[in-house]
Amino acid sequence: MLSIIYNIQQDHLNISILIYFVTIIYVLLILHFSGLRSHSKAFLCLISMDINTHEPPFQETYRALFQNSMALKAEDHDQNHSMVDTNKECELPLIDLDRLNFRYLVNDHLNNFQELDRCIEEMAEAASEWGFFQVVNHGIPRKVLDSMRYEEMKMFHQPFCKKSEENFMNLSADSYRWGNPTATCLRQFSWSEAFHIPLTDISRLDVCNNSRSAIGLFVKKAAGLARRIAECLAQNLGVKSSYFQESCVPSSNYVRMNRYPPCPSSSEVFGLMPHTDSDFLTILYQDQVGGLQLMKDGKWHNVKPNPEVLIVNIGDLFQAVSNGVYKSIEHRVVAHPEVERFSMAYFYCPSHEAVIESCSHPAVYRKFSFREYRQQIQMDVRATGDKVGLARFLLQQ
Repeated sequence: MLSIIYNIQQDHLNISILIYFVTIIYVLLILHFSGLRSHSKAFLCLISMDINTHEPPFQETYRALFQNSMALKAEDHDQNHSMVDTNKECELPLIDLDRLNFRYLVNDHLNNFQELDRCIEEMAEAASEWGFFQVVNHGIPRKVLDSMRYEEMKMFHQPFCKKSEENFMNLSADSYRWGNPTATCLRQFSWSEAFHIPLTDISRLDVCNNSRSAIGLFVKKAAGLARRIAECLAQNLGVKSSYFQESCVPSSNYVRMNRYPPCPSSSEVFGLMPHTDSDFLTILYQDQVGGLQLMKDGKWHNVKPNPEVLIVNIGDLFQAVSNGVYKSIEHRVVAHPEVERFSMAYFYCPSHEAVIESCSHPAVYRKFSFREYRQQIQMDVRATGDKVGLARFLLQQ
């Protein structure tokens, strides 16, 4: 017996295995005597324990969805994946925002103002044709982005049991999200985890925590960039620039950090299911892995990853305000079988009371508040598993 113990002490792997099985017995005894069910947080924590203890227990928790995946392979899989243009990766329109900087307008040279107008026209054209575009010279230093990515990776690589706690890092109870509890089939399932952080939560982070500083600095820069881009796009529509300053208060915006773990069933599930964004616009920073796809001309297109740029995409509310001129394009993320993927997004949203109204007539969409829009989405998701979105607010259906 002593020799066995000695050998175990010499082998860290065996120690880990021993601790693992002792923990299994201990937790199972607790569950047995407390009457807890197998889907309790304690049990989810237990079954997720492996070499990568930070991984959410996707397959264990959603076993029924994966067991019924044969229907997906025969129907949804063919429908969703045969529509992908696999010949090449598309490069989104690239726009240099240096032309928007006031320092570029030195001496009031007419040519400089023409460059500014051309920059706005390029953004408007991309928003109309693609609903997506890339920006460089955007004003967010690479150091800020690198720091944010480092803190993001630290947060996601915490043990699953820890980051799924209610008050993890003092964030709101529902900040950490993974999978999709409302999914009724794999088509509605997302093999990803995320931290959904309202701007009001940032101040709640521990002042000694580096994440607070990194997230706060990123948000400050992203907020200014989002408002500047929104005002430029609004100018092209004839919408007063003060509209966004009045409607989009900081407390209504949020940042979302995403991680897409390696997925053994990557041919069957999405990293993030197809959707449009329920905001004015989104600013996305992604890594070099790839996986983002957008719908254009009836086909899914792979977006070429470029960690040196930021991606801007139009949300539902800007499509409504522009009376359909700017497009909120459906997009998704495909899961990777071997490599994890990271991204972070800043969502530029109005207050719940803000009124969304088309800028021209005849209007395509009826007037509505952001609160009403969110409530309608929640009802549709509960009823069908899918977001219907702007189609609910068409004047002529």
